[in-house]
Amino acid sequence: STDYDTSDRLYFEPLTLEDVLEVVHAEQQAGPVAGVIVQLGGQTPLGLAQGLKDAGVPIVGTSPEAIHLAEDRGAFGQVLAQAGLPAPRHGTATAFDQARAIADEIGYPVLVRPSYVLGGRGMEIVYDDAMLRDYIERATQISPEHPVLVDRFLDDAIEIDVDALFDGDELFLGGVMEHIEEAGIHSGDSACALPPITLGREDIERIRQSTAAIARGVGVRGLINIQFAMASDVLYVLEANPRASRTVPFVSKATAVPLAKAAARVMMGSTIQQLRAEGLLPAEGDGGELPQGSPVAVKEAVLPFGRFHGVDTVLGPEMRSTGEVMGIDALFGTAYAKSQAGAYGPLPVKGTVFVSVANRDKRAMVFPVKRLHDLGFAIVATQGTADVLRRNGVEASVVRKHFEADNGQRDTVAMILDGDVDLIINTPFGVGARLDGYEIRTAAVVRGVPCITTIQGLGAAVQGIEALRAGEVGVRSLQSYADAIQAARTGGVG
Repeated sequence: STDYDTSDRLYFEPLTLEDVLEVVHAEQQAGPVAGVIVQLGGQTPLGLAQGLKDAGVPIVGTSPEAIHLAEDRGAFGQVLAQAGLPAPRHGTATAFDQARAIADEIGYPVLVRPSYVLGGRGMEIVYDDAMLRDYIERATQISPEHPVLVDRFLDDAIEIDVDALFDGDELFLGGVMEHIEEAGIHSGDSACALPPITLGREDIERIRQSTAAIARGVGVRGLINIQFAMASDVLYVLEANPRASRTVPFVSKATAVPLAKAAARVMMGSTIQQLRAEGLLPAEGDGGELPQGSPVAVKEAVLPFGRFHGVDTVLGPEMRSTGEVMGIDALFGTAYAKSQAGAYGPLPVKGTVFVSVANRDKRAMVFPVKRLHDLGFAIVATQGTADVLRRNGVEASVVRKHFEADNGQRDTVAMILDGDVDLIINTPFGVGARLDGYEIRTAAVVRGVPCITTIQGLGAAVQGIEALRAGEVGVRSLQSYADAIQAARTGGVG
């Protein structure tokens, strides 16, 4: 912790091998050092693990060799193959011809990214050869040492985040988080719910078995974070990180289990069975099977668009969030409404909704928009979207697109800037940097109007608006939620 009254000693030094070795040396002057934990500081400490071991510093928990197994694509692919777990088809390329051959074999769309970055930087979803050529030409650092990774993109998949503890024998599933946005949105930018809102017990059991197989195959001792995607009832493994992810504090609060503390104990040799007996972990069950009546927690990313006017607000595989908030309540809709209030301000409960969605989203948007209409919202839409809504019994006024010929009426952007729109639903269509709708989303940032860019986000927002209108949003301390979960685990009343 960087909290001076939690740590015995704090060092404010860069995370480089030289500086960490100096800290280890200073600590050794004060007494014996049991080892260094590299699992709780993100990706940078994992990269230092082998160097520290080579310098004679003991690494506690997952070994540098096991870290390499999870980090190296070929080695991790062998772990998955031995466990019989599917991953999206992929390949590596150092030139356009190689990348096109891989894309032809896998089939478009594909996810392309440099092999040397974090946070999804430089990652794009590519739909055809022309886009792929453009991406390769822009990838200035491409070389045999730094190839481009080409993955099959799982369209319409549910993305799932798992945090778990493994002691070499037993797995403790910390939490299973279901992303609200579909796969293709970076996990750091996607809202997620715990417990998952649409996954059944069989799905969670498959996730548990897959997580245990990966943790055992890699050789994890401590924390592991795995990202899965569920598409056509197939559970794909996207990636595994043998460390704490940014979701560990969220999972700990949502499930009333101190995961980081338990992980440190496991790294130092304690077993999950011992921690259950001590009461640090629940005596029975884990985060994959929360007791009946447990609250729903929603994590929402805080995005910095309000400070950077002119930046497109469309979410994608490149991470853009600068923080997170958490909403917690008995029901998903209320928890989601709280998360939005914390991140961006409250969802509207009345007023005008502007709708303009891509053709692929028109079928899925009908029911949520119809529900908003039934709740008393006025609906305005661009021509194509309005036609679909009217055919499905939703009255919608037509508003001119920003780039269409001036007919004397206000266009979409002017309407937003004039403050006459309370909620915007705009899913992008087309591909490239400046997708259609860019001006709409930019105007939304300028005016501070909530702007939803995915159909999944729209469905969640409708549930949140319903909860707000029903007056079901109450305030309760995190400690009281934790007490309720603990009471439910022991058969008491929360």
